[in-house]
Amino acid sequence: MHTTKRIICVLPVATLLALSPLALAATQLTVTAVNKLPLARASQTIELSAAQLAPLDAKELNTVHVKDSTGKELLAQAVDTDGDAYRKADIVIFQADFAANETKTFTVTVGAKQVFKREQFKAFGRFNRERFDDFVWENDRIAHRTYGKALETWNGEPLTSSTIDIWSKRTPRMVVNDWYLSDDYHTDHGDGADYYSAGPSRGCGGNGLWAADRLWTSRNFVNSRVLANGPIRVMFELEYAPFQVDNISVSEVKRITLDAGSQLDRFQSFYGQFTRPGQAQKLITGIGLKKTGGEQVEANAERGWLLKWEKVEKNAGNQGLAVIVDPKTFEKQSEDKLNHLILAKASELWTTYWAGFCWDKAGQITDAAAWKKYVDEFAQGAQSPIEVNVTAEK
Repeated sequence: MHTTKRIICVLPVATLLALSPLALAATQLTVTAVNKLPLARASQTIELSAAQLAPLDAKELNTVHVKDSTGKELLAQAVDTDGDAYRKADIVIFQADFAANETKTFTVTVGAKQVFKREQFKAFGRFNRERFDDFVWENDRIAHRTYGKALETWNGEPLTSSTIDIWSKRTPRMVVNDWYLSDDYHTDHGDGADYYSAGPSRGCGGNGLWAADRLWTSRNFVNSRVLANGPIRVMFELEYAPFQVDNISVSEVKRITLDAGSQLDRFQSFYGQFTRPGQAQKLITGIGLKKTGGEQVEANAERGWLLKWEKVEKNAGNQGLAVIVDPKTFEKQSEDKLNHLILAKASELWTTYWAGFCWDKAGQITDAAAWKKYVDEFAQGAQSPIEVNVTAEK
């Protein structure tokens, strides 16, 4: 009879520990971030993907912690960017200020689950059914709202519009819940007020599709979902019912992202059902700023921006509004009866742009020249994101 001998190898404890999955994980990551522009850049959001963070072997990304080069812990937020059924985060974000051409390093480790205090929140948004389906969002600089389906049939003041409204605020704290609670937000009690009437215009960066020499727009949104809700980033999606674009039925999902410290939101519109048999379609998006009297308007095709400076209603100071697109997509500056427009090429069935505003009474940007400088430098930054390199350390 043939017998098989079993050979048992006994390894030292140190060797077993070295081979364990825990030991294979990195103890920390070093993040090197480079600002390649000769411009100072405040509140820059740095994103670390799940793949970049994988060496830490973190079970959940909300246990990831970030420190700067002095050892100071920074606010870090885990974000689910794809909205999957498990609501599992796939990136971690944090922010830093950069001097011109500055390089900074950060240390990333795994620790306790992140739990944030109310005062740490610099971005927030919510669906508000009790106010006829508003969706409202803010950061520590600005606030907006846009309108849902219930407002179309409200007996008091019905409005059909996918406009982007402005809520002028002059405090870094989160205020929109308080404003809805008091229901007295058309008067400034020290934090700001709703002074803007967007109406059927595009307001501050509402968009549509340009065809047959006119702008075609969706109605009020019909569904919403929040993907991230502070403390650094609010990100959500709005779904619109199909609408007509030159006799073609088009559906739209709009994703809006606003980070702390920014005067401008990032908008992404995804279009579907845009088909005409046997005919290829070239999509042109139109992004608008509402026309007002006495305004100063300027556009720069090389940088991809359109901006304006205007009086705020009720003699409440002045405000600047702006739209920025990738200069490679810039078609031309245009207008219709209600709006100043940038027309830009869409990439297949989606488009990305930035839009936002400032209010001089907020104290951050107080004149037209400062607003133009901010917008122009933001446009340059959009084309030259902070470069990030991640290395693992055992």
